Amino acid sequence: MTQAHNICPLCQCEGEEFYSPQFKKCSGCKSIFRLKKYFISASDEQSRYEEHNNDITDEGYQKFVTPMVDMILKNHSPNELGLDFWAGTGPVISYLLGKKWFNPKLYDPFFHNHPKLLEATYDYIIACEVVEHFYSPRAEFELLYNLLKPGGKIYIMTNMYSPEIDFNAWYYKNDKTHVFFYSDEAFNWIQQAWPWKSHSRNKRCVIFEK
Repeated sequence: MTQAHNICPLCQCEGEEFYSPQFKKCSGCKSIFRLKKYFISASDEQSRYEEHNNDITDEGYQKFVTPMVDMILKNHSPNELGLDFWAGTGPVISYLLGKKWFNPKLYDPFFHNHPKLLEATYDYIIACEVVEHFYSPRAEFELLYNLLKPGGKIYIMTNMYSPEIDFNAWYYKNDKTHVFFYSDEAFNWIQQAWPWKSHSRNKRCVIFEK
């Protein structure tokens, strides 16, 4: 019988042996997930986030997120309501959007813990370097879908896994707060699991439209 801890937290298919005892590869959506028993504590997780050098005025950091900023500026207007989901200690996208008179709300379970924000709906949602931290990606994408207004969009930035990646040398797995690595098949599964109108991918950026 399949053990519950071997089940993919996104598509619920069985995980297969992949890399070290910590990681399994989903037999369905082909994503890589870290087993729950290797998750760090909430306090250690917060400490790890606080170590990030997220200076919103750093030009390199701003350049890194520019593709997402440009997409939001192209597709939305300042009077629309946005949410920076898991905004972290340095919400640089919201900072840059603010220079263009946008005013997205900041939510983060550690640093901007305003659960009332999760009772509203939004025209756009920012999820920059966020989805790889989801312990329960299926539940989180359900939440994100419900947080969007009809026609709304979610802008995701993450480093996706593909078979040509040398996982042993892949820096992205070394951050212990990274617990789920999405494949192309995973984003196709997400497209099918909820009635998204469309989705597109460009390198690290993924957009879903409700």
